[in-house]
Amino acid sequence: MAKIATLKDLSIWATETAAKQRQEDVDFLLAERLGLSPSEFELKQEMVLTDAQIKQAQKDVKKLAKGISPQYILGYSWFYGYKILVEQGVLIPRFETEELVAWTLEELKSSETVLDLGTGSGCITVALAKEAAKKGITDLNLFASDVTDAALRTAEENFLVYDLDVTVRKANVLIGLEKFDKIISNPPYIKESEKDVMDQNVLQNEPKEALFGGKSGITFYQKFAKQVREHLNPGGEFFLEFGFSEKQQLQELFAKELPDFAIEFKDDMAIKPRMVFGKWNK
Repeated sequence: MAKIATLKDLSIWATETAAKQRQEDVDFLLAERLGLSPSEFELKQEMVLTDAQIKQAQKDVKKLAKGISPQYILGYSWFYGYKILVEQGVLIPRFETEELVAWTLEELKSSETVLDLGTGSGCITVALAKEAAKKGITDLNLFASDVTDAALRTAEENFLVYDLDVTVRKANVLIGLEKFDKIISNPPYIKESEKDVMDQNVLQNEPKEALFGGKSGITFYQKFAKQVREHLNPGGEFFLEFGFSEKQQLQELFAKELPDFAIEFKDDMAIKPRMVFGKWNK
């Protein structure tokens, strides 16, 4: 192996060492560990590295080569501009979910009671609370729930980092929870049949209960639709993410189970149906 001195040398070595991994994951891992933005990473390829920087990067890349996600190696991910702590056993935040937060922010009002259902890392609650404060939306009563202890521990860490007062609950869908003005959720929605076409890093690293929504992909939504009236205040609203192939199934489900709700579907930036809003007409 040629001696590594510069970022360019390190990049070449890393790409060869983690040849089976995506190039963007290699670049992201190196850039984050070195404290560089994506543009700085490209522009500073001749930067001379310290021995400590090289050793840390080599250690990281060897983990990446074994299929460990870069966010788990670093111990954090980015969501809506906020650094979110993550660990194995907790879903890595997806950029698509930022659009769900943005939609919710359009309807959010001061003093409302809000549930982040299936909170995972707590990224939705962090982004929603911090962005709401920027818009002058105050006195939110925040709740976050999940079915796993690992997720709730990580979420609580993130709430502490961002100094948020959040009531945390362990719950399967909505059973045992309070009533809310807003419910927001990125639930499990991948069909079991889609395992074969998924990124192996996702399957190897991320919690199955946060990914898969049963044979049809809509097991969560079927339970949610039956439970939601008991957990919304009159006029309450929900915002849910879903798999882009599931719109018709959800249209039929909500028409049957929630005829007293105004339902609206929305496409994501890739022009794929990805989000649904419901408002209880009571």
